[in-house]
Amino acid sequence: SDRPEIQEEISKKDDRLLTLLKDVYVESRGPPVQVKDGGGEHLPCKQEEKRLTKLGHLGELDVKKVRKGKISLVEALTLLNNHKLQPEVWTAEKIAVEYSLELKEVHSLLEFFIPFAVREFPKGTKKAI
Repeated sequence: SDRPEIQEEISKKDDRLLTLLKDVYVESRGPPVQVKDGGGEHLPCKQEEKRLTKLGHLGELDVKKVRKGKISLVEALTLLNNHKLQPEVWTAEKIAVEYSLELKEVHSLLEFFIPFAVREFPKGTKKAI
């Protein structure tokens, strides 16, 4: 940056070199390369589509972004609790749309996972259960 003549030389267009470059033609002749299975393990994977999480008051305890089709732990607990408290409002279809999930997976989630219920018993009771 101290020498403007060097910067000028770098940014200058050279018509002679451009003409020579237009004359270059590359043709490949050889046997086709066989691709081995599992050879791309070190290649970077394509970017997965992500969405922001719906955290509510527990935002500090959870991740901020998840892949589409997945939910965070706090979201799972929240949607299970919402469905438990208001099943007619928080249907499987609404949950699937709200959290970008497959309907089949939401049905399985609601069937097999039940959030814990914390109950306090009176202090005078000897037998809690």
